[in-house]
Amino acid sequence: MLLRYNYRITPDAAQCTALARAFGCARVVFNDGLRLRQQARAGGEKYVSDADLSKLVITRAKATEERVWLGEVSAVVLQQALADLNTAYRNFFASVTGKRKGRKVAPPRYRSRKDNRQAIRFTRNSRFKVLDNGRLRLPKIGDVPVRWSRTLPSEPSSVTVIRDAAGRYFASFVVTTAEGEALPPVESEVGIDLGLTHFAVLSDGTKVMAPKFLRRAARTLKRRHQELSRKQKGSANRKKAVVKLARAHARVADTRRDWQHKLSTTIVRDNQAIYVEDLCVVGLGRTRLAKSVHDAGWASFTGMLEYKAIRYGRTFGRVDRFFPSTRMCSSCGRVTNKMALNVRAWRCPCGSAHDRDINAAKNILAAGRAESLNACGAQVSPASVPAPREEAGIHPDAACSTRSVEGISVL
Repeated sequence: MLLRYNYRITPDAAQCTALARAFGCARVVFNDGLRLRQQARAGGEKYVSDADLSKLVITRAKATEERVWLGEVSAVVLQQALADLNTAYRNFFASVTGKRKGRKVAPPRYRSRKDNRQAIRFTRNSRFKVLDNGRLRLPKIGDVPVRWSRTLPSEPSSVTVIRDAAGRYFASFVVTTAEGEALPPVESEVGIDLGLTHFAVLSDGTKVMAPKFLRRAARTLKRRHQELSRKQKGSANRKKAVVKLARAHARVADTRRDWQHKLSTTIVRDNQAIYVEDLCVVGLGRTRLAKSVHDAGWASFTGMLEYKAIRYGRTFGRVDRFFPSTRMCSSCGRVTNKMALNVRAWRCPCGSAHDRDINAAKNILAAGRAESLNACGAQVSPASVPAPREEAGIHPDAACSTRSVEGISVL
């Protein structure tokens, strides 16, 4: 299994200059290649192949006076920039022809030096190396200090050097994990109902309060935005204000990611099978709850659960988003009518009393088990029923705690 391991690096002034030069050269090669293919298409000419494109924008370009400075950086960086362009085109063609599932992919666009994120990639051909003293040796850049938080499980196949909007540098290694990482089997299985008041409600009754990291940082972000708006465009103070704002947003994203990693690891470690609802996050992100939906980060959390389950030998499944988990009785299977969002508990005609979220988590667990056992494709769950529009709303009387976790400790 291929995984990425990210580490913070701290290059000195000379190394920052060399990295900026490498970022610029890779960006120029990418834009030159994109321009040639667009011109060929506009002129009705044949599609420029990958090999011909490499000769035109790298090999021959180095011999010209306008692009002679491309030889100041590693050739692997330039080749990987073209590889990214080729991948972008293939994804676009696969999306247009219907071979690629999911949302439509737009054609590649030009890269700008004003982009918030700059990145270059080194492969084994570039002979990058992790030295015994802990530094990362990059060709034509030097030995860069790395803040190692953990050791790499194996020899990396490539490393990507990233500069984010906050001015921080990271080294992202691609490694192949060793076999035999499966955790000891356990008997418990869990269904997870994701929400906004409670970030996650487990089928065993555990409720995890939503931390709402973006809401908590709203005051700081507002102040940073105000400071930025007062600065004159093009001034040095405005650039400093942009970095301060980016650091504030990065702090929110880092805190959310760390919290989700801890929670997902706990759930995967304690359960043999994990089932979640396949929410349409993109659609919910267009509603009036968009800010809260993006603050929750459901997609990244379920992605963590999925790859960790595969890595550690657990079972992971997604339940159809139109499955009526909230309105179906987990005891008798009866599907009731629509319920208002403020109805947090209800009673089925069969006599069973349900907590709205816990009942949904139990139904998700039952549906996940049924689908995993259904090898022949038979209909084992109720027919698809559209979920009510207010399903992901916020209960006005809900608690606003950001750190309390009922029944589980993840911080």
